[in-house]
Amino acid sequence: MNQEDIIKMAREAGMQGMLTDVVCTHEELARFAALVAAAEREACAKVCETFYNHEAKDCAAAIRARSKS
Repeated sequence: MNQEDIIKMAREAGMQGMLTDVVCTHEELARFAALVAAAEREACAKVCETFYNHEAKDCAAAIRARSKS
């Protein structure tokens, strides 16, 4: 995840204005945190998928399932 990705997620969460001095609501901050967590989970799941065994695939599925809990 790079700075461009983070700024994109901040805007997607509804944060407005200069992102160097962000003023946002608690709801916007919670949405932003959820987007960052989802991006990190997906990145971790993709790393698991680079291994070619059943356990790694199960691990990737388990990581993705965390977003549903």
